[in-house]
This record gives sequence, structure tokens and C-alpha cells, in this order.
Amino acid sequence: MADITISSAVRSNLNALQSTSQLMSSVQEKLATGKKVNSALDNPNSFFTAKGLENRAGDLSNLLDDMGQSVQTLKAADKGIEAISDLVDAAKAKANQAQQTSSQSERNKYAKEYNELLTQIEDLAKDSGYKGKNLLGGTGNDLSVTFNEDGTSSLSISSVDYTDTTLSTGLNLSDLTEASSGTSAITLTNGTTTAALTGGSLLTADDEFTAGDTLTFTDSNGTEISTLEVTATTTVDDLEAAIDAVDGASASLSGNTLTTTSDFKLSISSSNSGFNSNAALTTNGTDSGFATDSAIESSLSSLKSAQDTLRSQASTFGTNLSIVENRQDFTTALINTLEEGAGKLTLADTNEEGANLLALQTQQSLASTSLSLAAQADQNVLRLF
Repeated sequence: MADITISSAVRSNLNALQSTSQLMSSVQEKLATGKKVNSALDNPNSFFTAKGLENRAGDLSNLLDDMGQSVQTLKAADKGIEAISDLVDAAKAKANQAQQTSSQSERNKYAKEYNELLTQIEDLAKDSGYKGKNLLGGTGNDLSVTFNEDGTSSLSISSVDYTDTTLSTGLNLSDLTEASSGTSAITLTNGTTTAALTGGSLLTADDEFTAGDTLTFTDSNGTEISTLEVTATTTVDDLEAAIDAVDGASASLSGNTLTTTSDFKLSISSSNSGFNSNAALTTNGTDSGFATDSAIESSLSSLKSAQDTLRSQASTFGTNLSIVENRQDFTTALINTLEEGAGKLTLADTNEEGANLLALQTQQSLASTSLSLAAQADQNVLRLF
């Protein structure tokens, strides 16, 4: 190419075409990428400044994802506390129901239901996790949320342990004792045969029974359940029936021994001091944790404390949730600001670049025409030959 000689006019027009072509290539790249700075060669200062802003926006975007997961973990714990609060209210209802009845059998039933509610509270706390993190699960479940790219801004959220209701650092609710059945035997001592005792008169069955005696059935609170008036016609069957009529108790006669079975401590006393000298008049059953009014009041007090604990913890988690959500919104806005700043340094004005391309196309067309004219001038020389 160096050996080829062209005229000055042709060379000038050729250089113009080459320059226009380079400019068109640059403008087309800007339009294709949407950026006026595509590499450090275009503008080193703008390129590296924008790169730094974009890198920070990317780091914050990753942290934003972590914040979103932390929000879900806090929401799971909050839902768990809400459900546990409902179960605590149900346990309070059982305690109030027990307080409204004097039947030890019913109180034992409510005690069992109370214990089942505590078991459900523990199970619910265990199920309140999100992606392996459970703020109601105790040790090892603390949550740390990082807010900025260098880790200097963060929030530590301590977990609580509601998976064991008996923990003093948690709900401090203990399972109630459930009543167990026991027995008591009354031996009819006059030697009467079994056949005679069945349906026989109490007066002839045992010298400790006399006409006019009053048998009183009481529970461990000393609460009178029922009474039986002994008359000349009162039979052993009548005594059995009186015991059977007590909720949670039953009686059976074997030989000359009448055995009483109850699912609570049932005592039988008489106005006859001779009868009361018998040492086996109280069944050896175990009372439930709701057997006494004072025990029920104690449970209600514990439930109130547990409810206060739950409300306080819900408030703490709620505050933490507000902080994380606020930082989430702030981080989203900051990412937008960083990306907008990077864009101001690198993004092209497509309207302007479109106009530039149109102008360059016109200029290229004119340069091509001019080159053609210059070449024609050189060709005129050939006509002289």
C-alpha cells in the first residue's frame, strides 16, 4: 500500500471517510450497550469510579437477600409466640374450669388436659424455625443480621427457649401431677359369712356400724362429697352403692372385706368413734395438681407470668423486626442511589447518540460523494491520452 500514490484530494477524502467510520463504530457501540463508557480506555476516571459504585451495590444486594431471610425468621418466631399465647390462654381456661368444680375426678381430667397443652406448647416452639434457625429453640439459635458491606453495622438477636416449659428462663410452667388410683379396705369383723354379707344388714355385718351413724365421704381438701345415713335397714349393698356413686370411686366386696378404689384420696369417716379407729379409711391414691384451690391459684399465677413473658418477648422480636425491615428499605434505596450514580458516569444519552449517528451517516455519504468527485478529477487526465 505504501507504493501506491494517490492524489492529495483523494487522500484527504479517504482520511475523512476513515475518521467518520471510526466515529460511527464508537457511536454504534454506545447505542448497542447503552453506555458511553464501556472500558477504561473510554474514560478511566468514570469507568473505575462507576465500577466501585457497582461493586458496592452488588455487595449490598447480597446483604439485602440475607436481611429478607432474617425478616422471615423473625416472622416465624412471632407467629410461634402468637400460637403459644393462645395455648397458654387455653391452659388458663382449664385451670378456671377446675376451680369451678369440686369433683376431684373432673379436676384430674383438667390436669391431664393442662399437661397436654404444655406438651403442645413445647412442640409448637420446636416447629417455629425457618431455614434451620429457630429463635424459640434456645442455645445455638441466636440470629445476627449484617447491614453494611464491611460488617461494622449489624444487629444481634438473642433466642429464647420455649421448647421446655419448665425452664425458669423461659415460661417456667411445670407439668401437673396426674392423679393415680388407690385403695382402702374396711374389714367387717363380726365373722359373718360372705353369703350373709351380700345384701345383708350393716348392723349385723359389723359391730362398728350402729343405727343413727352418719358416714361422710370427703376428698383431700376436707370437702364433703356425700353422706350415708345408717339405719336398721341399711345393707352392705347400700354402702357399696354409696361409694360407687362418688365420681371416680368404686367398691367391691370379697369375703368380709369391702375394698374402696378411687382415683384421688377419698376418706370415709363416721359419727361412730369405733369406726373411725380403723386405720384404713383413706384410699392411698395420689391427688392431681388441681386437687386444691390453692394449687389451682398457683397455676393461674404461673400462667399469667408466662403470658407476660410471651408478650414481652413478642415486643422485643417486633422491635427487632422493625429495625431489620427499616434497614432493608434503606439498603434498597441506597442500592438504587449507587446504581444511579454509576449510571450517570457511564450511561449514554441514546437520543444524543442517535442524532450523532444520523449526522455521521450524512457526513459519510457526503465524504463518499466527495471522494468520487476527487477520483473523477484524476481520471480526466487519462482522457488527454
